[in-house]
Amino acid sequence: MVLHRFLISPTISGQESPEIVRATRLSRSQETRCEAGLQLEGMEGSRRRRGSPGPAKIRTVPIAVTPEGFWCCPSPAALHKSLKNPHHHGGGNKQQPQQQYKTPSAPPSKAPSVQTAPSVTDEPAPADEQQNQSATEAAPDRQQEQQHKICVGFGRPETSDLTVMLYGKEGIAVRMSVHRDVLCQSSVFFAERLASGHGAPAPCVEIHDCDDAEIYVETVGLMYCDEAKHRLLKQSVSRVLRTMKVADVLGFHAGVKSCLDYLEAVPWVGVEEDNVVSSIRHLQSKDYGVSPLLKRVTSDNLNSPSATLANIMEMVLTSTDDRGRREMKALVLNLLKDSSHCTDGSSDICSEILYSSCRGCLNRLWQLFAEASEDFSAKVTRQITLETDNLLWLVEILVNQRICDDFVAMWTSQSELAVLHAKLPAASRYTVSCITARLFVGIGKGEMLPSKNIRLLLLQVWLQALIDDYSWLQCSCRSFDRKLVEEGIGQTILTLPLEDQRSILLSWLGKFLKLGDNCPNLQRAFEVWWRRTFVRPYVNQAEAANVLPSGRSSS
Repeated sequence: MVLHRFLISPTISGQESPEIVRATRLSRSQETRCEAGLQLEGMEGSRRRRGSPGPAKIRTVPIAVTPEGFWCCPSPAALHKSLKNPHHHGGGNKQQPQQQYKTPSAPPSKAPSVQTAPSVTDEPAPADEQQNQSATEAAPDRQQEQQHKICVGFGRPETSDLTVMLYGKEGIAVRMSVHRDVLCQSSVFFAERLASGHGAPAPCVEIHDCDDAEIYVETVGLMYCDEAKHRLLKQSVSRVLRTMKVADVLGFHAGVKSCLDYLEAVPWVGVEEDNVVSSIRHLQSKDYGVSPLLKRVTSDNLNSPSATLANIMEMVLTSTDDRGRREMKALVLNLLKDSSHCTDGSSDICSEILYSSCRGCLNRLWQLFAEASEDFSAKVTRQITLETDNLLWLVEILVNQRICDDFVAMWTSQSELAVLHAKLPAASRYTVSCITARLFVGIGKGEMLPSKNIRLLLLQVWLQALIDDYSWLQCSCRSFDRKLVEEGIGQTILTLPLEDQRSILLSWLGKFLKLGDNCPNLQRAFEVWWRRTFVRPYVNQAEAANVLPSGRSSS
C-alpha cells in the first residue's frame, strides 16, 4: 500500500480549539492504524493546549473517508448543516456555550507573492488586467469576505510549504496545506503559477469562483498517489468524469490518464454513456489516447450495420424455440421502432433488408402450401404457423417504419397461394388469414396507403379466404379482434368506387345470410353504401333544385 505524504487534518479556519476528523469507513488495517494515529495525535495536541483560554471542544467535522482511505471535501449542504448545528455529532457538549463559527475567509490578496488561479470554467486573466481590476473590485471583495463564512482546512501547515485556497460559489472556503514539489511535478498549472522567476516563491495560490471545490480537493489528493487509478475504485462514473475535468484544467496528465483507464475498464450505458462520450471527445485534440474508449460506441466499418441487421433478422426468423423467438421478436420490434425517426439513410438499408426477409418468408410459405396440398402432416402445419408468425412480425416492423405499402402489393400478388389455401384444411391454413386481417386493419387506420387498384385486388384475392377461416380465427387466435377487423374491412371497401362497393357488399351479403357469426359483420359499411346509393342521389337533386330558383331570383 502506498502511504500518503499528504496527511489530512480537517480544521475550522480561524479557531484555536482543535477539530478532528473521525473516519467512519476504512477498508485496510494499515489505513485504519494510520487514521487512528492521526486522531490520537490530534487529541494529544488538544491536551497540550488545554491551558489556552476558552474550553477545548472536540467535534466531528463531516468529512467523508472512503474505504480506501481516500478523503474528499464535504459537500456544501453538509457544511451548512454543521455550521447551523455544531452539536449535531456529539451529545456530550450540550452544557457548553455554542461557539459561532463565522470566521470569514480572507479576501483575494493583492500582494505580488500570491497567485490567483482560474476555476474550471474560467480562463486565466492576464496579469495587467488583474492589476487594473484590483482597485475597482474592492467592494465585491468585501462582499466576498462576508460570503465565505465556512472554512475547512486540509493538511498540516507545520509540515507543508504551500497553501492553496479554494473559494466556492456557495460561500465555502477551503484551505489546503500542500507541498510545492508534489504539485509542481504533477500539475502543469501549478508548475507555471509557482515558477520562481526573479522573486521569492509564492506562498499561496488562490482559486476563486470554484464550481467544484470538492473535486478540486480530491484531485490534489490524487497527486500524492502513486497508483491513482486504484484510488478511483468504487467511485461513480459521474464523479470520475468530474475528476477528469478538473485534472485536465490543472494539467494533471497522470490524473487524466488514470480516469481514462478507469472509464475504459468499467461499464457505462444510457445517460452515463452520453456523458462519457461527450467528455472524452473534448480530449481528442490532446495526446491522451481516447480512441480505445470511443471504439466502444463507434465503428470504422461502415458496412457492418446492414450486414449485422440482416444476420439478426435471419437468426430470429429461423429460430425454433418458441420463447426465445417470441422475446427477441418483441425486442427487435421495439428497437427498430425507436430508430425509425433516423433520416441518415439507414431507413433505406432497413427497408431493403425487411423486404428481402418478406420475400424469403413468402417463398417458404408457398413451398409449404404446395407440400401440404399433396401430403398433409402436423410438421408442415407447424412450419406454416412459424412462417405466418414471421410475416406478421415483419408487417408490424414495416408499419412502424411507415413503409408497408409495397408489402400490400406483394401480398395481393400471391394469387397462387390463395388457390392453394382453399385446398388445405382450415386447421393448418387459418393463420395465413391473420396477415390479411392485419392489412385490412392497417388500411382502415391509415397506417398504410396502397393504391385503389391494390386495395381492390386485396379484397378480390384474399377476402374469401378470410371468410372461410373466420370461425377458426375467432376460436383459435387469441390476438384476433373481431370488431377491429370488421371495421378495417368495411373501411377498405368504402374507399373504392361505388360500383366496386356494390359488387363486394352484395357478395358479402349472400355469405353473411348463410354463415351468420362465422362471417364478418359488415353492416356499418353496408349502411354507408346504402345511403350513398339510395339517399344521396335524391339529396343532390333537392340541393340542385334549391340552388336553381335562388339563382333565377337573384338575376
